[in-house]
Amino acid sequence: MSARRKARKRALDILFEADMRAASPLALLEERSIDEISEAEYARVLVSGVTTHQAKIDELIHTYAEGWDMDRMPVIDRNLLRIALYEILWNGDLDDQIAVSEAVEIAQELSTKDSAAYINGILGRVILLKSVISLS
Repeated sequence: MSARRKARKRALDILFEADMRAASPLALLEERSIDEISEAEYARVLVSGVTTHQAKIDELIHTYAEGWDMDRMPVIDRNLLRIALYEILWNGDLDDQIAVSEAVEIAQELSTKDSAAYINGILGRVILLKSVISLS
């Protein structure tokens, strides 16, 4: 497993726990130890980026998750979408398809049987409309 995949999973763990406990993801990040330096750095980037842009990210999920209320969406899916949307819209160092592929693969491993296709669909719509999405 690549260092970036491990970092995404670590960020997902932290965002999931914060979501479930209604806690600060940044505070949880500081409480947890992350062993590998490269994993730690990228996990911090992801958690910080999602936290900084969460209002806009959640707005996009709500807009493009047709038929799903954020509260009814599985917590894992909601946080995988948050990570991938951060990577797609604010992390210029990463190809969009890598962010989608990683989110889909992690969903296949950790979530429901329908989650991967659903996540792929939402992220695909965002990528298609990326040039007209206002990030402010």
